Amino acid sequence: MGVPKRKVAHARQMDRRSHHALRPPTLVECDHCHQPKLPHRVCPTCGYHQGRQAVEIKQRTTEESSG
Repeated sequence: MGVPKRKVAHARQMDRRSHHALRPPTLVECDHCHQPKLPHRVCPTCGYHQGRQAVEIKQRTTEESSG
């Protein structure tokens, strides 16, 4: 098994991990309903993508939301 010859300095260790930071997701405005959505995806609010309806969105009833 490989064993490191020397201890890795904290500065080098943090340089290696500099790309591990989390970023908030990029949001764009839906062209149809103007709600925020992820780019290149169907809008979860209205179901439209690139000017046409891609998915039929079901309306929630009061029984479903309370249970």
